Order: sequence, then C-alpha cells, then structure tokens
Amino acid sequence: MKKFVLAAIVAALSSAALAQNIATVNGKPVPKARVDLLVSQVLKGGQQKDSPELQSQVKDEVVLREIFMQAAEKAGVPQQGDYKAKMELARQSILIQELFADYAKKNPVTDAEAKAEYDKIKASNSGTEYHARHILVEKEEDAKALIAKIKAGAKFEDLAKENSKDPGSAANGGDLDWANGKNYVPEFTAALEALKKGEMTQEPVKSQFGYHIIRLDDTRDATFPAFDDVKPQIMQRLQQQKLAAYQADLKAKAKTDYKFSN
Repeated sequence: MKKFVLAAIVAALSSAALAQNIATVNGKPVPKARVDLLVSQVLKGGQQKDSPELQSQVKDEVVLREIFMQAAEKAGVPQQGDYKAKMELARQSILIQELFADYAKKNPVTDAEAKAEYDKIKASNSGTEYHARHILVEKEEDAKALIAKIKAGAKFEDLAKENSKDPGSAANGGDLDWANGKNYVPEFTAALEALKKGEMTQEPVKSQFGYHIIRLDDTRDATFPAFDDVKPQIMQRLQQQKLAAYQADLKAKAKTDYKFSN
C-alpha cells in the first residue's frame, strides 16, 4: 500500500513538473517560464497584443533558442574569451536597465506635476499667433531696394523666392505659417506687433540673422491642446527629466579619479 501511495505521489510531482515545461530538447526540459518572460517583453513594447498566434510564435522561438544554445555549448563557445567579455557587457546593460526601471517605478510622475508642467508650457505659448511672410537678406541696402520694388508693384512672394536667404521659407514665398510671436527674435516680434493685417514693414528690420522685410497676413488668439490630449507626452518628458537628474546625481556622488569629457 505504501509503495502504491509513493508511486502516486511521484507520478503527480512528475506531471506537475511536466506542466511547467513546453518541451524537451535532447532530454533537457524547456521551461514555460521562458515563454512567459519573452511574451512579457514583447507586450511591453506595445507593438503586439497577447494572442494564440503570439504564444505560438514565442514558443517556437524559445525552443529554437534551446536547440541553438545546446549546439553552442557543445561547440565550446562559453569557454571562448570573446563570449565571456560579451556576456559581461550584456550583464552590465541588463543591470543598468533594471536599475533605471526600478527608479522610474519608485518615482513616478504625478498628475499634479504633469498639470504644473502643462500650465507652464501653456503660459509660455499664450498670446497672439501671427501668419506672416518675410524676406531675409544680408545687407540693408538690398532690403531697401526690395521694399521699393514691392511698393512699385512687384509681388512679395516672387521676390522672396528669388532673394530670401531663409531656407525654411524662401521656396514658399517667405511664408512662415502660423506661429506665436514669442517664437521669434524680439526685433521680429516687435515689428509684427506694430503691423496691421495686410501691412508690410516700411523699413528693414535688423536682427542677428540679417535684414527682414515683413508682411503680416493675419492674426489669431493662440490655441493650445487640452491637458488630457497631451498628458501622456508631458508625463513621458517629465519621467525622462527625472531619470536624467537621477543619473547626474549618481555621477556627481561617485568617488572616481576619472575626468569625464562633459
């Protein structure tokens, strides 16, 4: 009776162990835990959702890896110097990644932090947006000559295409599209604010880039997306900032005789 009970226990344990494996390769079991780990990593990437197809693909991959690993071990790869050096680099990379992941988990960005950052960005982008065109040249006399041509009937857009040194707008007839006045250098913004819709500067506007001829086509109140629409991007940005600060703090506190280049 005791032998029967013992045999039953052994059989039960063996069945449980087999349930934790997806296959055997040359007599060596391939644990299901490897599949679970690899699926987890794939899902974290956000490119795929869990499905029977994904599970099947990952199982194929895990068993193939076991086949190839056994072949590598049989060929003596683990005893080679390059292998050991690469394994050490891989160990370091994984360790560092897990450190940063642990920090991010323990120091998440709060909704309050995200809202405060949103309010700051929104405040810096409030005000008036301008739809303007400009022609940028190097010399003041060239700008004055172009202004005279426009007053005489030449088309602003054509002169911009032919003469403007601004590579971002010249091909579009000097069109700068809609932009907040705060995005321009102060001299440019001041000139825009002094113009009415449809007006052009009567004198060249000097800035660090050269001399501008500016025409204001339209204005509108600055618009900004709702908090919920940009919250994920803001939280990601703040998390990156937190991580960068953590890395800088570790670097500053480390006792080393090494001199970093930056």
